[in-house]
Amino acid sequence: MSFRLLLLILVAFYLACVLVVHLRGREKLKFRRQVFDHSGFFAPYNVLMYAFSKVANTPFPERSQFPQLDALRDGWQTIREEALHLFDEGYIKAAEKHNDASFSSFFKEGWKRFYLKWYGDPLPSAHALCPNTVALLETIPGVKAAMFALLPPDSKLNPHRDPFAGSLRYHLGLITPNADTCRIVVDGREYSWRDGEDVVFDETYVHWAENRSDRTRVILFCDVERPLRSGLLGRFNHWLGGVLGRATATENVGGEHVGLVNRLYAFADRMGERRKRFKRAFPRGYKLTRAALAIALAGWLLLPLLPR
Repeated sequence: MSFRLLLLILVAFYLACVLVVHLRGREKLKFRRQVFDHSGFFAPYNVLMYAFSKVANTPFPERSQFPQLDALRDGWQTIREEALHLFDEGYIKAAEKHNDASFSSFFKEGWKRFYLKWYGDPLPSAHALCPNTVALLETIPGVKAAMFALLPPDSKLNPHRDPFAGSLRYHLGLITPNADTCRIVVDGREYSWRDGEDVVFDETYVHWAENRSDRTRVILFCDVERPLRSGLLGRFNHWLGGVLGRATATENVGGEHVGLVNRLYAFADRMGERRKRFKRAFPRGYKLTRAALAIALAGWLLLPLLPR
């Protein structure tokens, strides 16, 4: 088999997987967007997850299939007390150093978070500030990530799908308007948060959220490892989730571990800000610099083609 034929087969397989993800469910994003973004990158892996999933491939899997999460729902008032303290003290906030790539677009809408754990051990600040919640989470190995997530009044998170199907999403209402004006819509199906009530949903379906009330919403937000029919695949999924989690880890307070992806994201953000400042201060110099770089790149590409 020639290299060119192998490459064509791989590209066709990749596009077929993206198409499966795209056609899954009633709600769709633009196909072109999914080919080139991170959800497209994970499409072959996600198709494997759907094929071996123990739970039904539906926007809202049956909550009864996750009995291990009952402990969180039963202890919701204890969790709420610690969330209230964090909220009152201003610990639930956006990433101050622009080092949280996973939720960067949410911050623009006023969404805020406080990490309890992220595909690894609980954060030191979580141990110190909400020890009861952390202790409860540590009794449930299937919970790979957890945070308090805040959605302010009159805000909306636009339609999106999360890229990684190795987990499912769990929400537990803690401080909510207890009204249908504060809701999440997953593949066209609505769920309104209520204090002490919980839900499991598949975040790789297109979903969006809004808070049209005049009250702030705070929930416990968790990633739960997807149950799989293959033990070997389950162990691989657990390992891969850990690798991705360590790369995308970030901090609540200064000094906590920040993964490589978020360090690079923060660096790119700083470089972008410097570029903008240079453009504002020296608009003509900025244009000349761009033109010079374009000419240099074109020369580097064309140089091997020139006769010698």
